[in-house]
Amino acid sequence: MNAPEPRMIASWQALLEGGKTVDELLVSFDRARERRVLILPALFDEANKLRRFTLQMMRAADELGVDTFLPDLPGCNESLVPLETQTLTSWRDIAASAAEAFGATHVLSIRGGALIAPDTLTGWQYAPLTGAKLLRGMLRAQTIASREAGREMTSAQLMEEARQSGLQLAGWNLGPQMVREIEVALPGANDNHMLIEQKDLGGAGLWLRAEPDEDQRLSEALAEIVAHPAERPL
Repeated sequence: MNAPEPRMIASWQALLEGGKTVDELLVSFDRARERRVLILPALFDEANKLRRFTLQMMRAADELGVDTFLPDLPGCNESLVPLETQTLTSWRDIAASAAEAFGATHVLSIRGGALIAPDTLTGWQYAPLTGAKLLRGMLRAQTIASREAGREMTSAQLMEEARQSGLQLAGWNLGPQMVREIEVALPGANDNHMLIEQKDLGGAGLWLRAEPDEDQRLSEALAEIVAHPAERPL
């Protein structure tokens, strides 16, 4: 029997707190193959910068015989759920439910995605960073924006406001609980998640560029690691 043709863009039902569900966007290459990888993308501004890179990696993985699933998190991209109602805890629960819904065998987290990766799956962490470092970048961008708007505030002042009542940081409306959780969040210390450093792919990380960009060679290098784990054992 021939493998089914993949539906690249579809939707999936994300389970919210309280048992409610919401339809969210899903990008996937699903041909019902043995290796099925849940992808947890970079978060916030880095998600914009790495979106093209991530999709190119998925196309390359498809050609190498790997199914991949990139679900939108509630509050992100085309989601109708307000971002300020979301927390890292709720996103961790969403990631776990997505893994179950798609029958994922592995998980690939990218940058901040490592902060919400299920520890029940074998997988990879690509260039993970701490929540504190993620926040620092957003605070830096917000101080510049505040200054341009005529409102001088230091990163410390912005952070205190964000902890107490939430804040729009670099265009993202974060609730206070999300901010407090990100501030102390660390990538999962899981022996089943292999660390992939930028040097393993070659070149510089695309999140360092001022605008969203792409590099097919980097995407293909990451897909090779995911498709051929025997060459990079977990």
